[in-house]
Amino acid sequence: MALEVITKATKPYDGQKPGTSGLRKAVKVFMQENYTENFVQSILNTLGDKLKNSVLVVGGDGRYYCKTAVDLIIKICAANEVSKLYVGQNGILSTPAVSAIIRKYQTTGGIILTASHNPGGPDHDFGIKFNTSNGGPAPDEVTNKIYECSKTISEYKIVPGLKCDIDTIGTYTSKVPSGTFTVEVIDSVEDYVTLMKEIFDFSALKSLIQGSDGTPGTKILINSLNGVTGPYVTRIFVKELGASSENVVNVVPLEDFGGRHPDPNLTYAADLVEAMKTGDYDLGAAFDGDGDRNMILGCKSFFVNPSDSLAVLADNLECIPYFKRTGVKGFARSMPTGASVDRVAAKKNMRIFEVPTGWKYFGNLMDAGQLSLCGEESFGTGSDHIREKDGIWAVLAWLSVMSAQKMTVEQLLMRHWTTYGRNFFTRYDYENCDAASCNKMMAELEALITAPGYVGRVLSNEVKQYTVRLGDNFSYVDPIDKSKAEKQGLRILFEDGSRIIFRLSGTGSSGATVRVYIESYESDPSTYSQDAQQVLKPLIQIALCESKLQQFTGRSAPTVIT
Repeated sequence: MALEVITKATKPYDGQKPGTSGLRKAVKVFMQENYTENFVQSILNTLGDKLKNSVLVVGGDGRYYCKTAVDLIIKICAANEVSKLYVGQNGILSTPAVSAIIRKYQTTGGIILTASHNPGGPDHDFGIKFNTSNGGPAPDEVTNKIYECSKTISEYKIVPGLKCDIDTIGTYTSKVPSGTFTVEVIDSVEDYVTLMKEIFDFSALKSLIQGSDGTPGTKILINSLNGVTGPYVTRIFVKELGASSENVVNVVPLEDFGGRHPDPNLTYAADLVEAMKTGDYDLGAAFDGDGDRNMILGCKSFFVNPSDSLAVLADNLECIPYFKRTGVKGFARSMPTGASVDRVAAKKNMRIFEVPTGWKYFGNLMDAGQLSLCGEESFGTGSDHIREKDGIWAVLAWLSVMSAQKMTVEQLLMRHWTTYGRNFFTRYDYENCDAASCNKMMAELEALITAPGYVGRVLSNEVKQYTVRLGDNFSYVDPIDKSKAEKQGLRILFEDGSRIIFRLSGTGSSGATVRVYIESYESDPSTYSQDAQQVLKPLIQIALCESKLQQFTGRSAPTVIT
């Protein structure tokens, strides 16, 4: 006998507009009556003719409310003629793993339950995002449709009597009016590990970590920040590559991330920074809640800026077996990301793309065969093996380069700067500011930098002078489908290649986050080992002065400095 499908009346909620990567709100918002149900039904409605007999992947980073949301998604999908779901055991799947599984099994798409690097727990954040059949985040065209559906939704369908044990691997079938509905609960880690073994030489990496021929091994310290990567880290670095269990920490996914802020930067991963300062480890890494971001540290906490990380990998892709097979098709970075990789592209005669912030903008380029490696300054690095940034992949890539080049993290950076010069880069984050004041600041700043006469103006601080070459609000036309993204960040570009960028972030769940990006290129080797904050101090002061940021936000210092 088929389970009953119930159609429930509902009313729209304001503000269900997906941001840079999905809908992120406080847990208590998602727990409102029908709030989660409305958004999930809106996603399914967007599939249109593709909904009937569709196959979807479902999983998340294990944060608070994740299992409840998985249960709702299963019941709503069963009522909407979805034929099958692949669900991660215990509801756990990293964002890179979801992308890999979508692509491996050629599913219609996937629903990922994560608020990424935002804190978790009953008093913090939750999120839902939809990935399309290429494995990547839904493009603007799709997220706009989801939002339009959410504004007019009047009902959703659900099978309240359906029960599925997502804690146990296995295949579960149910009879529903449309036919058979299948839930396959899969090992959260297996498919992803299989893919990594196809990309990297695990034998060489094992020799690097364990040592060989009397050579001591490379000591690593991996911190999962109690996010989703814990099981993946344990399986790959301990079981497969032979690292000691003491080399991986905070590897149990927790609903509140153990009270941690699961953002892999120098502020929120301070315990990793402190541990690396001892000099006992050769490479340290941390990941965010859903496993797509990474921070790389060398011995004694030598910090690898994400923009430099992208450039070093771009310069050494031949060290990774995957790229020997597929070739290198091109590089890309988000607009605010430092331009180090541009110099690598120029030397290698490779095409370089500059796209808006948001991984979805890389997907079309990859699908068209024009892009192999890409990254964002927000600790995101990835390649065309999937359509998401991938934290664990980035660490394996760095270890592959270290193994092939027989160099330390710091040696690789110093060699890179000696070859290309150094793009000094920093980012200032002002979190949870008053949104109205920030919007006013951005409007006044845009009017200033786009006014006649701004180009050519000389801005100075201390002993440095910078001549404005361009002031604008960045826009992007996709070279593949010709879609346009506007108002992607205010830019002040200078004649010497220095840049100041201002953006309001779309990844927070409340208030406004102002991000200020500062970059300056230096070709003098005597500067390469200097502290970025000191080198960039004149530009930082110009940025604060031009924007009147402290006046508008009331903040005397940023929340986080990268």
